[in-house]
Amino acid sequence: MRFLTADYLYPLHSFPIKEGVLQISDTGEVIAIFNKRSQVESKKLEIYSGILCPGFVNTHCHLELSHLIEVMPRKSGLTRFIKNITHVRKANNQFKSTAILNAHNNMIKNGIVGVGDIANTSDSFFVKDQDDIIYHTFIELFSLNSLLADQVFKSGKSLFDQCPGTRSITPHATYSVSNNLYSNITKFNKNAPLTIHNQESKSENNLFSKGSGKLYDFISSFGKINITGKTALVSALLNLPKQNPIILVHNIYTDKKDIKWALEHRYNTYYCTCPKANLYIEGRLPDYSIFNIERLCVGTDSLASNDNLSILEELQVIKEHTNFDINTLLKIGCRNGAEALQMKSLGTFEAGKKPGVLLIKNFEKLQVIC
Repeated sequence: MRFLTADYLYPLHSFPIKEGVLQISDTGEVIAIFNKRSQVESKKLEIYSGILCPGFVNTHCHLELSHLIEVMPRKSGLTRFIKNITHVRKANNQFKSTAILNAHNNMIKNGIVGVGDIANTSDSFFVKDQDDIIYHTFIELFSLNSLLADQVFKSGKSLFDQCPGTRSITPHATYSVSNNLYSNITKFNKNAPLTIHNQESKSENNLFSKGSGKLYDFISSFGKINITGKTALVSALLNLPKQNPIILVHNIYTDKKDIKWALEHRYNTYYCTCPKANLYIEGRLPDYSIFNIERLCVGTDSLASNDNLSILEELQVIKEHTNFDINTLLKIGCRNGAEALQMKSLGTFEAGKKPGVLLIKNFEKLQVIC
């Protein structure tokens, strides 16, 4: 049994507690929270300088692209990034496996306890039956050819059956999935979380609203695109179920009208930002002021678009571009992602959970306590 205390305790399901005490079992399960150190025998206290919070949740990651660190050019724009990555992602299996394991271990050192990970292959499956990180794997499908929808889905279902842990079959992006493939995905998933890359470039909205732009010119060569006259977000959600948690990723060009539409039509949407990747690819961040902070979560994207898999570093970028307080930032980095990914044991210091315990000093230095 351990009694951990610091300058502030951030339970994230309740207000921060000055010099609060967290009681955890030897296996890391939360037993209780005490509002004052005087409620615990002093010799039992482990006293730290800084703040204590639950482990981080990386809501969006591409672990299988970890071998591409420092390969992709910066600020190339989404269309060029997509073109480049299709040419460079192939590599020796041992080289890829080593990079994946290193990235997995790096996330552990960076205090990440839960990950929503994208998979187009089985390359990353070997690290997903370990206990140090909880993974929810999104088997990601894409094809604009309606005639190939059943074949593409069958291949995805084969990956789904091989994958350890919790998983979903999910669409890649607003612009890369045919109506038939959307239908197969929607029928298969009951209440499991889904995710989709959304509004990562300005060209993405133009693709659907006007049938024009760099992304349209590139993507249309792969199949027919349904020009809806609506934004990318609305066009995608019209093909997805309302009952599932839907994690919209990137959202650089999402606006208030998009969010209002999703809310009015009762979609269970979460908005995942990947700030360092957004700066790496597009050189731009979302307008964070438009989001409901209870529905905003954060991911690292891949090492093809980032130099580290650190949620703390992502939160530091958000902090620099918003007026969010520390409690809000930690909700974004811990609680909201756990809710979106349905990881019920993570995200808050509630009794019975095993969320991990992090010590943060000056919102820069991090130490994994448990």
